[in-house]
Amino acid sequence: MLYTNIAQLATSAPGPQRGAAMRELTVIPDAALLVRGGQVAWAGRRQDAPSWADECDLGGVAVVPALTDPHTHAVWAGDRLADFEARAQGVAYETILARGGGIRSTMRATAAATVDELVALARPRLAALTRSGAATVEVKSGYGLDFAAELRMLEAVGVLARDVPATLVPTLLIHVPPPEGRAGYVREVCEGLIPEVTRRGLASAVDVFCEREAFSVEETRAILTAARAHGLGIKLHADQFHALGGTELACELGALSVDHLEASGEAQVRALAASGTVATVLPGVSLHLGLPAAPARSLVDAGACVAVGTDLNPGSAPLSSAALALALAVRLCGLTPAEALTAGTVNAAAALGLRDRGALARGQRADFLALEDRDWRGLVYTLGGSPVRQVYRGGQPLGGEGL
Repeated sequence: MLYTNIAQLATSAPGPQRGAAMRELTVIPDAALLVRGGQVAWAGRRQDAPSWADECDLGGVAVVPALTDPHTHAVWAGDRLADFEARAQGVAYETILARGGGIRSTMRATAAATVDELVALARPRLAALTRSGAATVEVKSGYGLDFAAELRMLEAVGVLARDVPATLVPTLLIHVPPPEGRAGYVREVCEGLIPEVTRRGLASAVDVFCEREAFSVEETRAILTAARAHGLGIKLHADQFHALGGTELACELGALSVDHLEASGEAQVRALAASGTVATVLPGVSLHLGLPAAPARSLVDAGACVAVGTDLNPGSAPLSSAALALALAVRLCGLTPAEALTAGTVNAAAALGLRDRGALARGQRADFLALEDRDWRGLVYTLGGSPVRQVYRGGQPLGGEGL
């Protein structure tokens, strides 16, 4: 199919982009895009387009690569509305936890849910992410605590992967330790849960929350070492509240990404700039919790590879728009519009170990967005209404139930 009447086609180069390269877009006016076999076969000026039997007029709007959301917790049960109201009234999170709320309430509700119930709850969340422009979405477990519940969460992701329009990438998240017996828990994760997840093919990576109230650097190292030994990718939540050394560990181990980084300082910025690990920032958390934003501007200026995700979850980021996450990254994290587009496409894909998408270049997956605007910058300018007119995956328009 030859897609024509594109007012602007804007794209980064293929593969992860670092530092100043993040703002080096190719912007083609009056463009056309040829898709063959689900891949980009050609992109350029319409006047130079090859002759093709099948043409589709896109109506004179801008086209950009489809987005990748590299960090979500889209599978959960229950809600955190009481927590939200209490926070708005100035109640401390520790008090909310003591009342039975917080993350433990989500874990209780999720552990009590069946796979079918988890699928039904997550499906509209993923449909919303797709409508916002995300053709690839990572989905983590992490609200189960007990291993049977963690496995059910990953099973739910597997079911969803067969019937939602986006490509789903499942990740086993080791989120919080039990109140007692944490040493034994870490050992059982390494010797029992990770091998079982690998045997059943339920996840492509393992993520660990490295934080004072979660897992120490050494516990995180043990879990990630076991994950790597089983052929899984490795990722970290780090520096959300305290810089404990999780970011440095991620860089040392060659993790795919280290995510959050709100508490990162100069040492962590330097480590990321010198490594191949993607720095994934999550501005929705800063907006929702009132935290300082991750230092994305400093990371780019230092030469790091920066990605942006929604962190869709019930407690700290009820954000189901990948496009809005990019818009927030411009406002809160100091990215330029071009850097935000790169962060949400090729760099977000690299955070998941994917190099075949995120750019509209020959041989890349033909996942792209037709925007509402004639200028690609409308993607990150718009607040509130959706800037996306149509999502294309493998060159085919997505539609049907849920979209």
